[in-house]
Amino acid sequence: MSDILQNPSPRAAWLRKLYFTRAAFSFAWVALAFTVAKQSPALATVLLIVYPAWDAFANLWDARMSGGAQANPTQMLNLWMSTLVALAVAASLVAGWQVVLLIFGIWAIVSGLLQLATAIRRRKAERGQWVMMLSGAQSALAGGLFISRQGTDAPIPQTLAGYAAVGAVYFLISGVVILVRERRR
Repeated sequence: MSDILQNPSPRAAWLRKLYFTRAAFSFAWVALAFTVAKQSPALATVLLIVYPAWDAFANLWDARMSGGAQANPTQMLNLWMSTLVALAVAASLVAGWQVVLLIFGIWAIVSGLLQLATAIRRRKAERGQWVMMLSGAQSALAGGLFISRQGTDAPIPQTLAGYAAVGAVYFLISGVVILVRERRR
């Protein structure tokens, strides 16, 4: 029993690594969106495709490290949804930025609800999931805001960067919660 208390569970260590990696990626993405992408429509376009593609990869990585596809149906659904969104964003950019905001809005709602479901499923086995629950709920609310702002002159990459920044903070807090709990053991 004392070994279990002294050594963090592999699953907790894995989630901590995942959350810190996702936070770091999102902070870097936000920095690019608020700086370089403001002057480069081409980079803004790439960033808008990369963000959901990264989310797809992160969900695949999480599912594989957490028991596989059958044990993680919400992550697998989120993987497919994020992949489709990356493709839809790439295809819709010819139609204009406002279509991208609509696509991101729908995606934020669905992926937020899937993240919420994943965190609820994990909450008994993995501590600190309350932050991911809040993140999923906030994502769904932000998606509604994106949809309501469609047709306005909101700067799309920077609007979405604000959303990504909040998500990065949630991932960072989740990683810190797991780290603190590991150290207390």
